[in-house]
This record gives sequence, structure tokens and C-alpha cells, in this order.
Amino acid sequence: MSGHSKWATTKHKKAVIDAKRGKLFAKLIKNIEVAARTGGPDPDGNPTLYDAIQKAKKSSVPNDNIDRAVKRGGGLDGGGVDYTTIMYEGYAAGGVAMLIECLTDNKNRAAMEVRTAMTRAGGTMADPGSVSYMFNRKGVVIVPRVQGGDAGQRSASEGSGQETTEDEVLLAVLDAGAEEVNDLGESFEVVSEPTDLVAVRTALQEAGIDYDSAEASFVPSVNVEVDVDGARKVVKLIDALEDCDDVQNVFANFDASDEVMAQV
Repeated sequence: MSGHSKWATTKHKKAVIDAKRGKLFAKLIKNIEVAARTGGPDPDGNPTLYDAIQKAKKSSVPNDNIDRAVKRGGGLDGGGVDYTTIMYEGYAAGGVAMLIECLTDNKNRAAMEVRTAMTRAGGTMADPGSVSYMFNRKGVVIVPRVQGGDAGQRSASEGSGQETTEDEVLLAVLDAGAEEVNDLGESFEVVSEPTDLVAVRTALQEAGIDYDSAEASFVPSVNVEVDVDGARKVVKLIDALEDCDDVQNVFANFDASDEVMAQV
């Protein structure tokens, strides 16, 4: 199992209730603005915007903030900022490869932020193309194992507090183009081609299965096994990078056992 996927889902849950919530909100709002600017302000006709809004709602971003972001991005209020996507590449401890995705209105500031964070947290920058070949663009949907309600209820069916099984998720998404379903512990990761993301997400909805997020992501083709010390160093670097305002996502190809992740 990819340690990064597991860490990302755990961290996402914690971020909703800790001091970094403001930073998380800002990144989610930026996602909405860019999606609305790129594909228009109507979520029904813009699947990327629909998914960005759903992810923001799942993270408790207030509806007013979401509505304003849609209007800004869609040019409905004359405001908004034109963001550019930039990818940086680098390495963490133990040869773990990293892709750093920035969404910025100032390339120089973004470059300086990323370089400073990498240096201070023990990472090294890499030349363009030296890391990216180890990752593939994929559609990733995160499905919580427990569908609402109390996690203590263990029966496998739909409804409040019911547990969803891997077989149920697999059955729902198989014909929609899903390539694999990975068990992350408290959730499942459904991987597909980016072009099948909407079909996979829709298939889950039609099966009555709730999901936490659906978005295009970078999935590693080769993973690097890390021990507790290595995992701590990688996670420290990811946190430092994600603290940068211009950094939208960090992808890393580290692999860690459940025991290692529990200690991290």
C-alpha cells in the first residue's frame, strides 16, 4: 500500500479540526476558482468544478465562501486571480521521489517557497523530468469505509453508520472503468484513468456509496519502502511543502507498512 495515500487521507481528516484548517480552506477555494475559470461556473456542466465543490463541502468550507469562489473564478463578479500550474520535482530522504504541484499568480515566489521548504526540511530539488516519469496521472476517488453514523456498526450495507466492503466498492465501479481498489484502512482508494473519473464517481453515487473526494492525481508506478525514521523525514518534508501558500498538492512514492504509519 502506498504510504503517501494513507498519510494523505489521515492528514486530511486531522486538518479539518486542527490549526491548519485556514490553509486547507484556502487551497480548496483556489481549486474551485481555477475549475470555474477553466470550465465555467455551472457545476452540472463542469465535472471538475463539481468535484472541487464536493471536496470543499466535505472539509466544512462554508457555502458562502464556495459560492464567492465560483463567482470569482467564473468571472461573474469581475474579480478573481489568474493562477498558473507549475510542477517541481525533488527527492526526500532515502531516495523518495516527490512531485510538488503549485497553483500560483507569482512564479518567482512559488519557486522560492518550494526551494526554501525543501532545503530546510531535508529535501533536494531535482531537474525537470528526472522524477515525473515515475508517476502516472490517474483519477483517484477516496471512499470512506464507514458510510456516516457510528463506526462501531459493522454490517455491510448502505445507510447511516454502515460499513462498506471492498467487494461492494469494486462491484459498483468495475464497469465504470476503475482499474483497482486499494484498502487504506479507514477508506478505499479507487484508481482509474483520469477520463473515467466522472464515470467512476457517478457509479458510486448510483450505488448509494458516499465518497470523500474525486480528483485527478499523480500515482507512483514505483514505490520506495521506508522505515519509521524514513517515513518521519518524508512526512516532515511533505508538511513543510504543504505549508507553502502556493503549493496545492504534494505527491511522493514512499511505501510504508501499517505499523510504520501508526508510529508516524
